[in-house]
Amino acid sequence: MKLVVLGGGESGVGTALLGKKEGYEVFVSDFGKIKEKYKDVLIQNQIDWEDEKHTEEKIVDADVVMKSPGIPDKAPIVKKLKEKGVEIISEIEFASRYSKAYTVGITGSNGKTTTTLLTHHILKSEGLNIGLAGNIGDSYAQQVAGGNYDGFVLELSSFQLDGIKDYAPHIAVITNLSPDHLDRYDYKYENYINAKFRITMNQTENDYLIYDADDVEIEKWLQNNTTKAQLLGFSLTKQIKKGAYLNHDTVMINVDNNELAIPVSSISLEGKHNLKNAMAAATVAEILRVRKNTIRESMSNFQGVEHRLEKVLKIQNVQYINDSKATNVNSVMFALDSVTAPIIWIAGGVDKGNDYSELMPLVREKVKAIICLGVDNHKLIDAFGNIVDIIVETQSMDEAVKISSKISEKGDTVLLSPACASFDLFENYEDRGLKFKQAVRQL
Repeated sequence: MKLVVLGGGESGVGTALLGKKEGYEVFVSDFGKIKEKYKDVLIQNQIDWEDEKHTEEKIVDADVVMKSPGIPDKAPIVKKLKEKGVEIISEIEFASRYSKAYTVGITGSNGKTTTTLLTHHILKSEGLNIGLAGNIGDSYAQQVAGGNYDGFVLELSSFQLDGIKDYAPHIAVITNLSPDHLDRYDYKYENYINAKFRITMNQTENDYLIYDADDVEIEKWLQNNTTKAQLLGFSLTKQIKKGAYLNHDTVMINVDNNELAIPVSSISLEGKHNLKNAMAAATVAEILRVRKNTIRESMSNFQGVEHRLEKVLKIQNVQYINDSKATNVNSVMFALDSVTAPIIWIAGGVDKGNDYSELMPLVREKVKAIICLGVDNHKLIDAFGNIVDIIVETQSMDEAVKISSKISEKGDTVLLSPACASFDLFENYEDRGLKFKQAVRQL
């Protein structure tokens, strides 16, 4: 059996290692450059690879192809494989075929990283033998090849879910839905929504789907479609029989008539959106019968996520906040909403089809200046040019931070919350966030 892996990054190399272990003839092909650390792994394990090209005749005779999530369906090599009828799957699908471990699969437009890390933190604190993978850390496939875990918490993007066939998480979580990555879904929001709901398509009556019951699009999908999974909602606005809700200043969670109360004041994460992330994580923990005490303690000592509303420094009474992970409008809405001070907003990058109109009320009320940080800033300028007095274009993080510090006054907040992908000026959102923190520390 021949396995071809398209993309020589974390998920690709992990899949290659698992494929080799399972007796496949493996070939890794990357149209870009494979990083040295991954090349070394492939060479050490005697796995055939190429980079900066796709040699068609070495790819199209595959029995199965694992496509990395970053490669779009319209890539020429993917079209060729489809014409030939070759099975194309994601790393999640491939790895799940060789694993007996249960999984908690977490998806959504925003909050999935925080929810994934918090869920893993609670389960680990209980002493469960649980791995963490998907979009975070070491690849799922590589960890399955190691064979050490009873279960996994997986952060899953819509791209990873596009490539599943039989994968079914024991517990699925959909944190929320808002337009994102529409450039990959023919600019149709419903295509993106359907991709997210693939997480539940293979679930059975013994499985669970946890979802935001305040989310209009999720509710709409559930009314018009069916899933076999047991449904557990979470809400800040209504009382829920099965799932989680807010009762004054207490989060109430009810699973199988087993009730848990957590005072909001004891949850370390701030903000309404994080309250929902906490509800989702605690519901997972209840299903897996984690002790109530462990859940409460874990909620109070969880540290949060780097590059997500991360307070960097206060300089001359100006707070600098790194929210580099905010790559869509909805994330920025959370960020602007959570800051009470006047804001100097650093935004921009590769626009994924954003509609900025939703941000208008918050920008009017809170933002005193916008620093555009991107190769192409016309959309931001068109959207907010008439609303915000100061709009400056910059091409580097150092410049953006220096200008912010010049125009800021005591009591202001400088917020990096880009609403866009980072690939025009940075390697990824982490690189962008680290450069911001570096620039702030050099002020």
